Amino acid sequence: MTNAKKRIMIVDDEPLIGSSLEEALQKWNFDATLVTEGESAVEQLARQSFDMVLTDIRMPTISGMEVLEKIKKTSPSTPVVMMTAFGTIDQAVEAMKKGAYDYITKPFSLDEIKFCLEKYFKTKDLEEENNSLRRALKEKYSLKNFIGENQKIRELTESLEIAFESDAAVFIQSENGTGKELIASAIHYNSVRKAKPFIKVNCASIPENLIESQLFGHEKGAFTGAIRTVKGVFEEAHEGTLLLDEVTEMPTHLQSKLLRVLQEGEFTRVGSTEIRRTDVRIIATSNCDVQKAIAEEKFRQDLFFRLDVISVRIPPLRERKDDIPFLCNHFVKKYSEKYSKNVTEVDEEVIAHFSNYNWPGNVRELENVIQRSVLSCREGGRIKKTHLPDHWLEANQKKSLHSALSEDLSINEMEKRLISSTLKRHNNHKTKTAEILGITLKTLRTKILQYRLELENDSE
Repeated sequence: MTNAKKRIMIVDDEPLIGSSLEEALQKWNFDATLVTEGESAVEQLARQSFDMVLTDIRMPTISGMEVLEKIKKTSPSTPVVMMTAFGTIDQAVEAMKKGAYDYITKPFSLDEIKFCLEKYFKTKDLEEENNSLRRALKEKYSLKNFIGENQKIRELTESLEIAFESDAAVFIQSENGTGKELIASAIHYNSVRKAKPFIKVNCASIPENLIESQLFGHEKGAFTGAIRTVKGVFEEAHEGTLLLDEVTEMPTHLQSKLLRVLQEGEFTRVGSTEIRRTDVRIIATSNCDVQKAIAEEKFRQDLFFRLDVISVRIPPLRERKDDIPFLCNHFVKKYSEKYSKNVTEVDEEVIAHFSNYNWPGNVRELENVIQRSVLSCREGGRIKKTHLPDHWLEANQKKSLHSALSEDLSINEMEKRLISSTLKRHNNHKTKTAEILGITLKTLRTKILQYRLELENDSE
């Protein structure tokens, strides 16, 4: 039985039955209240709430049926179990039609009562757990969790609001690492289908000879290895949402079958001629140039029109660099809590480096850099350049060098930048810097004076 005490009212004018029930309920860890007449029951129910009412049907003054009717008017969510003698079963059935949860015939055993209570409260606890999970999912995928103040992010949230309110197909176009699956999940968990299945299929990762079976299912014996009948994702996702990730990678011969499902809501399993119906909402994604794929006849234009009812474009991070500080704060907080670290922020110098980088891996790459930096920041406080992953610093250095080479710079200016960046990367350690640059320590000191690269914290 549940650990929390549930409050149950017993309404019965037979003292022996009522007291026996009261004693049993208390033994089962319920908070039981015994009332011997319907009038008193109605009065108490008006003053306080109960998790369940067990009431006899036949009672003087006010019958159990009247008690039920009054409960359903004042507290419709309170379950009522009718206790009835054999001769009044018809009345109990009528009570069920009027909203009673169940009925038990007299004489009954205490095990019957216990089973009825367990069945109801286990179901109730499961419903509350499911509702709690749905609320948590809705909170997780709320628009307020889409971080940023860039105009393109505002446009994205406007598109999502339309997608949340509609049941139409959605086509998400973006680069890898921008959060396509996060957006797709947000659309599902904020839609009218949120309580139904949400199934994801990556069209690029499934072998071509298996993707039709994955989508539409197959019958036993349809091909070598088909040892049993298997449902496809269009059946599994019935009344829910189906995410077709990287849909432009789908083989062209299957695109016509997908188009038929979208147009008619019909499909057949592999190895079957039986037409099956499905009702799914499609969310499709692609990281390629869809118009180019259409021009090259790799993707059907009519299929694109069916999928692209609501267009969602997620901007790459390089187009919203003003959001980098907000994203950094978010990820620092997330991973500081996860790893129990006292890391509070990202140093301004690091933010400047982040802003000068093009982020080919987008937000996913930034999150990875912050995650690793939080782990490296053993002393807590700010994430500094020394905490950044070596591979990222190397990539950033190459990018900076490429940028420098693309500018019209004098040899002296290029030399100054190279010495400065190498010193910073190695914590102003002059001996190490001279070694890497292939010059003597004396030459390095001369260059530092020449270019006025004074160091606050010199070290050899």
